[in-house]
Amino acid sequence: MNTDISAVLAKRIRERASEIFPETVSLRREIHLHPELSYEEVRTTALIIDYLRKIGIEPEPPFLETGVVALIRGEGNDCSKRSLIALRADIDALPVTEENSHGFCSAEPGKMHACGHDMHTAMLLGAAKLIMEFRSELRGDVLLIFQPAEEKAPGGARPLIEAGLFRRFKPDAIIGQHCFPSVETGKVALSKGSFMAATDELYFTVHGQGGHASAPHKAADPVLGAAHIITAVQHLVSRVAPPHEPAVVSIASIHGGNAPNVIPSTVTMSGTMRTMNESLRAKLKERLRETVTCTARALGVEAKLEIRTGYPVLVNDPEVTEEAKTFCREFLGERNVLQSESLMTAEDFAYYLQEVPGTFWQIGTGTGSAEGGNTLHSATFNPEERALETGTGLLAYAAFRFFM
Repeated sequence: MNTDISAVLAKRIRERASEIFPETVSLRREIHLHPELSYEEVRTTALIIDYLRKIGIEPEPPFLETGVVALIRGEGNDCSKRSLIALRADIDALPVTEENSHGFCSAEPGKMHACGHDMHTAMLLGAAKLIMEFRSELRGDVLLIFQPAEEKAPGGARPLIEAGLFRRFKPDAIIGQHCFPSVETGKVALSKGSFMAATDELYFTVHGQGGHASAPHKAADPVLGAAHIITAVQHLVSRVAPPHEPAVVSIASIHGGNAPNVIPSTVTMSGTMRTMNESLRAKLKERLRETVTCTARALGVEAKLEIRTGYPVLVNDPEVTEEAKTFCREFLGERNVLQSESLMTAEDFAYYLQEVPGTFWQIGTGTGSAEGGNTLHSATFNPEERALETGTGLLAYAAFRFFM
């Protein structure tokens, strides 16, 4: 690899990413104004198709009802091998009512891009424009994946794969990125190996015998049973999971009863379990079921637990990740490329990484100072838009650099 050539290319892409920044901001704000929930991204899909066609890219026949896949054919020297790199952005929003006050807040009640998918989509569209502008120097092909339904299990990645994405296209590598307000704008953070957690949804139903609150001895109290179950399942992390293995069990909702003097007959709860390897995941599921059943029985009630299997552990390929670190340092500078810790958040990008070697990094959208409420999935999530310039340029550069 000629370092002079890569340095010149990086400079040119940085300059163009800066020049088209107002355009990527406009794209992002249009998407933010009209958020769409998982599998409902009709307007967003149409926007993506329209923009791609304007810059000379014809989308592939659809794999799913929403979302877009498109191929950019390189025209540079040494294209005979037809190597392929895939770049992915997710496009769906969350069922959150926005509480920001900027001039482009969500116009859709109860819906908001509170996880940065509007940013991701605009970044990939901007990167596609830059790749097309420099396509004569592109020594391979680039697959653009605008994926629906990342936020709702089973997610959009697995149905897309099952619909034949990797039968039609066989990428040599895949790259994705995600906004993180905990990382300062202009910086990225990467990690090899297990990077994001497997996630499972937990649904509890505790049945007892209702009665008068003044005579609890004549009832079988599911509220008490639920309380003990909440306490009991917490020991799984501290006494079943090894101390060096990250794991989380959280009960996030509880519902039961509607009067202060009536013991209800049923209490329902829901929560989540996060783990970083599949063997611990299986062990915790088994012990969770045992704990729930036995705790309920000891208190004279019955409990049922439904575990809905979610996304697998996201495992970044070590070789591709190390290569990506080099690209990022070349484009952003050494001090702007950080080592990320493992995260207990989950991402269906994990399904792609089970099929294709690749990496998923954090792209900074933070301001460098603590801002209350500027967190993912918050009604006040407000990423720094200057990150659009960073993410657009970096994705484009990575596509070119992969073939050098």
